[in-house]
Amino acid sequence: MSARPGRLAVNGPRLIADLQALGRIGRGPGGGIDRTSFSAADGEARAWLLARCAEAGLTVTADGIGNLIVSPVFAENIEALPAVWSGSHIDTVPNGGAFDGTLGVLAALECVRRIQEENLELARPVRLVVYTDEEGNYAHLFGSSALARGFSRAELEALTGRDGDRFAETFAAAGGDLDAAAATRLDPSTLHSTVELHIEQGPLLEEREHQIGVVTGIVALGGGVVSFVGRADHAGTTPMTRRQNALTGAGALLVALPELAAAVSDQAVITSGIVAVEPGSANVVPAVARVTVDFREARADRVAALEAAIVLESRAIAARYDLEVVMDFEITIPPTGLDTDIQSIIAEAAAARGLTFSSLPSGAGHDSQNMARLAPTGMIFVPSIGGRSHCPEENTAWPDVENGANVLLDTLLRLGRAV
Repeated sequence: MSARPGRLAVNGPRLIADLQALGRIGRGPGGGIDRTSFSAADGEARAWLLARCAEAGLTVTADGIGNLIVSPVFAENIEALPAVWSGSHIDTVPNGGAFDGTLGVLAALECVRRIQEENLELARPVRLVVYTDEEGNYAHLFGSSALARGFSRAELEALTGRDGDRFAETFAAAGGDLDAAAATRLDPSTLHSTVELHIEQGPLLEEREHQIGVVTGIVALGGGVVSFVGRADHAGTTPMTRRQNALTGAGALLVALPELAAAVSDQAVITSGIVAVEPGSANVVPAVARVTVDFREARADRVAALEAAIVLESRAIAARYDLEVVMDFEITIPPTGLDTDIQSIIAEAAAARGLTFSSLPSGAGHDSQNMARLAPTGMIFVPSIGGRSHCPEENTAWPDVENGANVLLDTLLRLGRAV
């Protein structure tokens, strides 16, 4: 949808061209995108983004964990004031899509470019932020978690990725400094507010035939690894009754997960997308099986109940199959209500552009739930075709992309001009 007469708008064709260009980086033959943080594809994507920023005359700084902060040129009297941030992430899940995170980054880039091009007078800076490893290869919402709570050097050294690589080694190979990463935190006094544009990743807006979602809150997010430890033995000579098969324990847990979630609430979800087996040979009884779990719920007490249920079930399974069990859970990211004043600004911006909108919660985790601990935060959703996400079929119609970017621009200008 084009802007109404006299209303500043994003450059829609430029934004679409950016999304198409970045969507080619890391794309595989099957159509999915692989841009894990600190991978070669992630480095290529970051270099591409830095080039777009340089073309626009924007300044870029990177913090110790790799979050990027992009800024137009502002007058000296506002440069040091608490800033409005907008952005998301450009890393993807394995075989992911072209819009998750990327839309929020490139729409915010388009907004700060328009601010620069129009030389707009604001009361405070408006900046783009690109968060590192939102998809949790090393830790859930990694970059924004560093800003909100920080990581000790020992925590960073203990992190491993989906493929078993050690974060410290991969980070160093990408040019990172572990001491700088451990020192990364954001002073809340430097931040006025944050806004994130994102695809819904669900079907509600499409079903309601609404163009904009005003996000009311974000679900709690927990996860970790349950490791069953048994004994490696010969697959042909060890009787079934004498085995301590770690993978049998892992399989029993996988089967139990749906019932564990249902026992907590009809909104609770538990997922395992990774099972790693050692020694990993067809003719050896598995000695170790590591099950990665992801669990979510809208209420903090219920997400704690999910973790407790996984712990109790894992211990019972280990006892049943004569195994040991070790559990390593990340710090749970609590459910987050988003700022009601920013929700109102988003709704007013959508209405002013003649767009249909509704309020809805987010069932996916986002960096905004960390940033909401530091400053007033809002989120804007646009429809996902078929509700699909985290897959090659992930898609959003171009008019919805432009609508969301224009509502983001209006919201950022309101916040940037507020006194």
